[in-house]
Amino acid sequence: MTEHSLWRLSRALHRAINDRHFDALAAVLDDDIDWAIYGPIDMFPFLGARLGKEAVLDAVRQIANNVHIRKLERETLMLDESAAATMVRCAMTTQDSEKPITARLAQFMQFRAGKLSRLRILIDTFDLVEQTLGHPIDLPRIGSIA
Repeated sequence: MTEHSLWRLSRALHRAINDRHFDALAAVLDDDIDWAIYGPIDMFPFLGARLGKEAVLDAVRQIANNVHIRKLERETLMLDESAAATMVRCAMTTQDSEKPITARLAQFMQFRAGKLSRLRILIDTFDLVEQTLGHPIDLPRIGSIA
C-alpha cells in the first residue's frame, strides 16, 4: 500500500508555514488547484479563494508571515483514494508577538494524480476573531424571551 497523498501534503504544508520551505508544497499542488479558506478576509487577507499553484503558494507565504504552527491535533479523519476530510485543532502563535491562538478547522481535499487539486477549509472564525482581538465580541441578543 502506498502512502496517501494527505500525509505528503500535511508534511509539506507544515514545513512551508513553519520553515518557509515551499518546494515540497509546490510539488504536491496541482497546477490548476482550486483553493478556498473561508473566513474574514478583511481581517486575514490570506484567507479566501485562490486559483492556480502560484496564487496558492503566495497565500501560504502570507500565512507563514503571520503564524507559526505549534501543534495539530486531528479530531476526525476520513480518507478515500482521491479525497480526504479532517477536523483539526490547530495551536499557533503569531509571528509578530508570539501570541497563542487556537482554531478548529474542517478541511475537505481532493487529489488528482497524487496532487492536491481542490481544498476547502472552514474555520471557527468567531473564536479566532475573539482571540485575535483579545476580547469577546459583544453581539446583540437575538430572540430574547420577554
